[in-house]
Order: sequence, then C-alpha cells, then structure tokens
Amino acid sequence: MTDPVLTVVATRPGDFDDIAQLIADAFHHPTDPETHEVERAIFEPDRGLLVRDAGAVVAHAAAFTRTLTVPGATVPAAHVTMVAVATTHRRRGLLRTLMHRQLREIHDAGREPVAVLWASEGRIYPRFGYGLAAQRLALECPATTELRLPEPASAPGTLRLAAPATEQPRLARLYDRLRVEHPGWSERDERWWRYVLSDPPGERAGGTARRALLHEGPDGLTGYALWRSRQEWQRTGPTGLVQVDEVVAADPDAYLAIWRMLLSVDLTRRLSYTRAALDEPLLRLVDEPRRLGPQLMDALWVRVVDVPAALAARRYATAVDVVVEVTDPLLPENTGRWRLTGGPQGATCARTDYPAELACDVRCLGELYLGGTGLTALAAAGRVRELRPGTLAAAGPAFGWHRAPAPMEIF
Repeated sequence: MTDPVLTVVATRPGDFDDIAQLIADAFHHPTDPETHEVERAIFEPDRGLLVRDAGAVVAHAAAFTRTLTVPGATVPAAHVTMVAVATTHRRRGLLRTLMHRQLREIHDAGREPVAVLWASEGRIYPRFGYGLAAQRLALECPATTELRLPEPASAPGTLRLAAPATEQPRLARLYDRLRVEHPGWSERDERWWRYVLSDPPGERAGGTARRALLHEGPDGLTGYALWRSRQEWQRTGPTGLVQVDEVVAADPDAYLAIWRMLLSVDLTRRLSYTRAALDEPLLRLVDEPRRLGPQLMDALWVRVVDVPAALAARRYATAVDVVVEVTDPLLPENTGRWRLTGGPQGATCARTDYPAELACDVRCLGELYLGGTGLTALAAAGRVRELRPGTLAAAGPAFGWHRAPAPMEIF
C-alpha cells in the first residue's frame, strides 16, 4: 500500500484553528482560548504553507513580516514560525518540502534578503542552510540573597510599577529608539506590542500577572522590565521566584536601578531570566556572577536568502574587501564567488571572477550575519576554508560588532 501524494497549498484565513491545533499537538501545549485569540491577531495567512490529509492539517510553515536589526542597520527579514508536522506524518519529507518551497518563495519575492527563526531542536534547520547567529544566556539564580550590586554612582531616577498594557506607547517609543543599536531585536508594530504585552492567565504557570517596572528620569522613561513573580514556600521560609521576561535600559543608571529591585523583591529568593545577551552587563555588576548560573543556549538562526543583498545590507566593524566562494544547494542563485567591500559606513557585494580568498557554505554566512560568531572560529571548525593566507586575520574583525546580538523575544 503506498502513501497518497500530499500537496502543499497556500494558507487561507479560515485555516487558523486547524493550524493552531496542529501546533499545540506538536509542541505538547494545551490549548487556551485567550492565547488562541492573541495568536490569531498576528497570524499572516498569506505567508503560510500547509498540507492536508483527508481534510486534517498535517504539516505547516509560515512567516511573519518584520524587520530585524543587524550590525549597523535594519533589514526586512522573514520571521519563520509555526512549523510543525503531525506525528502521524513524520518521515515523509513534508518538512523538507515546506522549507524548500518557503525559501524559494522568499527569494523570488525579492523583499527579504534573510530569514530568521527559533529552533525547537538545533539539528533540524542547518540542513536548510540556517546558521546559529545569536546565542543567549539563561540565568537561573538560586539564591538572590547571596548577590550584591553596587550602589548607584549618581542620583537615581524613580521606579514605579504599572500594568504593561497601560504603558504600551511609552514602552514602544523607548524600544524603537534603542532597537537600532541592538542586533537581534525585531520591529514591533501595534499588533506585535499587543501580542508581547498580552498575558493570558493560562500562560502564567502559577505566577502573578505580568508587571512593568518603569525607570523614569527628568526627561521621561529611561528603562523598563517586564516580569512576574510566583509564591513558593518551604518549611524554613519563603523561596519565591522572580521571572524576568525583558529588560530594556537607555543608560547604566536605569539598568542598575532595575536590576537592584528585581534582585531584592520581598519574599523571593530565586530569579530566572532566560534571554540574557552574552555580553549582559549584569554579569559585570553582581559581586558573584557564578550565582547567576549562566547556561549557554541557542537563540536566533539566520538563513541568508539573497547573498549580495544580505551582505550589502549590514555594516562591518572594520574595512573589508574579500572574495568569498559560497555554495548553496537549495538556492543555486547564491552559489558562486562574491566580492564584499565595506566598512562601518556601508557595503557592496557583487558577483566576481576574481580568485576566491575564502570558501564556505551559505549556512556559515548566516552564522556570521549578526556579528556574534567569529570567522576564525568557523575556520577552526573546518567550516570556512582560507584560500589565500592571511585573509582570516584581515577579514575576521570586520564581521564582528561592538555589541553581541541579543534575542529579545520568541516568535
């Protein structure tokens, strides 16, 4: 008996409920009516691909239309999401078919030179050319009473608590002002702010409603944190948890004041912050960084869809003029030799007949794209080949950036 041929079709608005059920089943997540409606509000049916079998949705992949901050610029990026295959239909090539078609459609549309995603498992997406472009630190501090932060060096601003939704316009203005300096942060329009600040009771895992901690100076809002707490008690006393979702600060004073409060909430002894940057300043502020329990984890995976457009769109830390030979079996338009010329002020990238100085696959370009992966590290792993001696040392610093890419939200 042979399996029927299953066809990929474009998603329609009425497909959302079936898709949401597929995602809930695939990720072992109970359905919640309020969460369901929050997610429906950001759904883009014209960017989805699905497969049905006997009427049931058995595979799906989609993308959100947003821009992504990269070193020195922002670029349109397909934010790939809602990827799943039903348990009954695994090992039939459905994921491969969806991802290949999605990449082809993104490339041919010509609007987004890169795609970006969070991976449920790191082994899945490299085979489609995605490279690990940004990592994160998960901070799990088991005893906040053992940590000390420095006293403020200047007169502090004021701190106050608020319901996040009531402060959305102010949070958005501060976020937008700072976003251009933070590789890895994504654009948030009104729909996305409503999504980010939504707080369905079914998603709280026994915690309080989410709160906004605001830091205000003479000229207005200079920082905020989104957080919640959860009561826990042992026979010997309180062991409550502070769960931090997001910290945004315009200056060191605001950053220090926010963390001083989060690490000293009454009746709590533990703190969790799972999306800290690799260069998170908190690691340099506490008197015992080991107690933060940092664990390195993957975050954003980037797929370069249009090599010349992507490499020309970002900026480079130092002057660079290098010819790279790229291989891309899924999008052969990217395969070939490309001359990249650029620096902090701009860049160009064009096909060339000059001899290649470096060689790599398109996945490596994704890993380099946000400035968080070293060119020499990829070479040491055998992933980049130096064809002209001295090129790694000369070009390597250009692909870095003065700030580590920071994952701000899971989409």
